[in-house]
Formats: sequence, C-alpha cells, structure tokens
Amino acid sequence: MKKTLSIFVLMIFMGLGFAAKAQNIQVMYDFGGEREYITTTLEMYKADKWGGTFFFVDIYHDGKKNHNNLPGFNNYGPMGMYMEIERSLNFWQNSKLKNLSAHVEYAGGLGVAPGFLGYNINNAWMFGAEYFFHSKDFRNTLTIQALYKTISQTNQKLPLQFTVVWGMQDLFNVKGLRFNGFADFWWQDNTWVGENLIPFTTGYVFISEPQLWYNVGQFFNCDNLNIGGEVEFSYNFGGLSQGKKFYVNPCLGVKWNF
Repeated sequence: MKKTLSIFVLMIFMGLGFAAKAQNIQVMYDFGGEREYITTTLEMYKADKWGGTFFFVDIYHDGKKNHNNLPGFNNYGPMGMYMEIERSLNFWQNSKLKNLSAHVEYAGGLGVAPGFLGYNINNAWMFGAEYFFHSKDFRNTLTIQALYKTISQTNQKLPLQFTVVWGMQDLFNVKGLRFNGFADFWWQDNTWVGENLIPFTTGYVFISEPQLWYNVGQFFNCDNLNIGGEVEFSYNFGGLSQGKKFYVNPCLGVKWNF
C-alpha cells in the first residue's frame, strides 16, 4: 500500500523540475512474519490546469508460505492486487488559497487466500480536502487530508479518514537520500477471532509506511535507480491474523523513477 507521490500535488504547479519524475516502479521483499512475499508497486502522478491525478497499483506475488496449499495445486503467481486512484481539484492555483485542494479518491482490490479462497477488498470512496505545506525550496513537504470515507457493505462508527503524506529530499544534506511516506487513520469495524475462538470487533484502523531511499544511480550517470525500503506499522489493519495488535513489517527493495 503506497501513496508516496501525493506530495507532488503542488510541486509541479510551482514549476519544479524534479517533479517531472513523478512515475516509478518499486519492487519490495516483505520480511513480515505472516508475509515473506514480493510486492510490485506502480505509481503515477500527473498535473493539469484543474489539479492533479495520482494512482498506484500494488501486486502481491506469492510467498513460500502459500505454495502447495492444496494437494495437486501450486500457486506461483500473483496472489493479490490493491489500487488507489486520487484526484485533486484546484481551480484557484494563482490565488492565496493555492495550497488548498478538493480531493476525491477510490480504493479497492482482490486476492487469493491460502487454500485458494478468493476475496475482495471492498470498494471505498473518499471525498474531502487537502492542504499542502512546504519549505521555501520545496525539499520538505507535508500534505494533510481530511476525508469523508464510505466503504461498501462495511460498518463504520464514523465515516472519516485522516491522512498525512510527507517527503524530505536530501535528508541530512546527503544528496540523493529521501525520506517519505504516509499515515492513515480511519474508522471501520473489523471482526477477529480471539481467544477460545470467541470473535471480537475493533472500530478503527491505523497504518503508516515510512520509506527511505538512496539514489545510487547518481554514481553511474543514471539518476533513475534507487535502493532502500520501508517499514509498515499497522494496528487493526485487515488481512492480518489478530486485531488489537500492533504489527511492524520491514521491507527492502529497489525503485526505478521513469
């Protein structure tokens, strides 16, 4: 799950050259105890006179724990997909409110669980506003979003989501070192199996994915290539075996900026 390009929402509006590389592909290996699989992520951002469009697609490739789920069957291909597409609307880019944008977003996905049971990630729609902060040179950025969120066939105590997206370029004045990521908090009822197989329900979800990348390509006259990784922090996040438990899943990988 990624949304690391959202920080470019106003950078292109300001005419910054490095924002032109707002498309990338990432290949990560997830070391999480319940995972141990590879994720491929494609991200794209494009600005226009009415705002900007951003999307990402995560594809989860089968891990060793999911081989030979059933006698006579092997799963060695993609086992899931998740996507988000966002649209920021900003018709006032030359006004004092240029850092404030309207926001529309869709999220959903599907996959195969161990045992070859298909599942889907319910459609989610979000509507709201976002505000963009930045340093004078735009190397440090922060976007805050407040969104109305509705999830199909899902109970929510409050239909809200709050999102923070950040980016820090040339961290500690090290050329090519980038720290970026996001944090989401929203309300959603999830049912889990507790002790003695007694189910219980949680009412909110938190997830954050800070990333650290280093542009090694600069030493080979190829600024496209980066190495690094991320750590996923989550609480009550779907797809994990237990609610009311904090998870930390480290990943290592490579990123290619187009």
